[in-house]
Amino acid sequence: MASRLSVRLRATLAATAIVAVALGVAASVLVGVLTGSLTRSASDEAARRAGATADVLAGGTVMLDASSIDATSAGAPASPAWTVDAPSATVVTVTRARTGAAWHSEPALLDPDVKIFTAPAPAVPTLSGPAPAAVRSSGGKAAPPPAAVQNTAGGAALRPAEVARWAPGESFALATMPVDTANGTLFVQARASLEPTADALTTLRGLLLPGIPALLLLVAALTWLAVGRALAPVSAIRAEMADITASDLHRRVPVPRSRDEIARLAETMNRTLDRLELAVSRHKRFVADAAHELRSPLAILRTRLELARPGPLAAEALTDVERIQALTSDLLLLARLDAGEPICHEEVDLGQVTAEEAARSRPRPEIEVTLEVAADTVILGSAGQLRRLVANLVDNAVRHASSAVTVRLATDGGEAVLDVLDDGPGIPAEHHEAVFDRFTRLDEARDRDAGGAGLGLAIARDIAVRHGGSLRVAGNDRGAWLQARFPVI
Repeated sequence: MASRLSVRLRATLAATAIVAVALGVAASVLVGVLTGSLTRSASDEAARRAGATADVLAGGTVMLDASSIDATSAGAPASPAWTVDAPSATVVTVTRARTGAAWHSEPALLDPDVKIFTAPAPAVPTLSGPAPAAVRSSGGKAAPPPAAVQNTAGGAALRPAEVARWAPGESFALATMPVDTANGTLFVQARASLEPTADALTTLRGLLLPGIPALLLLVAALTWLAVGRALAPVSAIRAEMADITASDLHRRVPVPRSRDEIARLAETMNRTLDRLELAVSRHKRFVADAAHELRSPLAILRTRLELARPGPLAAEALTDVERIQALTSDLLLLARLDAGEPICHEEVDLGQVTAEEAARSRPRPEIEVTLEVAADTVILGSAGQLRRLVANLVDNAVRHASSAVTVRLATDGGEAVLDVLDDGPGIPAEHHEAVFDRFTRLDEARDRDAGGAGLGLAIARDIAVRHGGSLRVAGNDRGAWLQARFPVI
């Protein structure tokens, strides 16, 4: 099913959808890359802290104190401590050997984010005491661990850092490393908060959520304007083509200055109009020449028939010649109208023309013609063509009337209104426009004796249009009602 949306709207929707998909993919990739990068940074920081503490432990004599779980005995300030739920691991306080009268404490041993265990630490310890700012984890899942980090001081290899949940809603990156000391093997475990990662992602989402819709609106607006500008020549071509009729085939569509497909389309249409104008002009010249050449032989033939001995055959032949002469005259007039022959703009008293043509004798004298003509109804135009219009309308009404024909002429709001009514069978609603086609006769008028070739109303409408007016079938309960309108001066 063909889309009812305009090309401009479809192009705008398509461009906006493509940009939306591209931005969605780019945003997803950006968030994923940033998350991975920040998580790796936190894991590297945890590994660095564990390595620093391992260097201290591997560099000299240490003292183990398993009875305390904080570093205050070493003269260090109070800090949050870790407790372990697994019985196989014990958190110990480690200080360097005493020098003189004071204990010597290493800063690495006082880091609250580093703990030392006598046995392998659990993979997911829990945090107790005053907790740092909460950081939400991604469903508690561990990030892909980085490669192992080599400890340069003690020679022990660090285990890959892992992301683990410490308490509900909190997540950290962990790094664990075994260290061989004089007191045996110890296990150093360090952590690094993922709070900066969450903050960075929150800021990024705060920018993307309003930014992407705003960018899509901008893309839609720019696409709408750009496509409208690109299709503006198409609208001009369409408007010009809609106004071109058979009477003004000399007109051409505008060709845009851009050398694109639209310009080539306009050039092709103009070449087509050239060929069409040439074909129509040849046809008009042929009709005009044929009608003109037939007038002289028909006039001679009619004269001979009128001078011939009276008889049924001669009378019938004379009737046929008169019909052919009328048809030839109509064809010649149509050819002149189609050729756009300029009309003589003179002041014409339409009331006088209507009265004279309506009062003229016709083949059916039994039909009563009633005149209701307003005086001083003056319009600009050709008196000869207006006479032909009135004559055709009255002839058509007399031909189909049962007993009476009414001809009215009045003015209405700056227009001259000519109404011709008859009491005949009328014109069905479905044929209100068809009766103005050339060589069109309704079924009721098909018999040969009725006369007429189906050109009278077509000629009348062409004359009305050329005078800036109109001709139509008006509504009527009985009989036909033809109404012509002209601008008055």
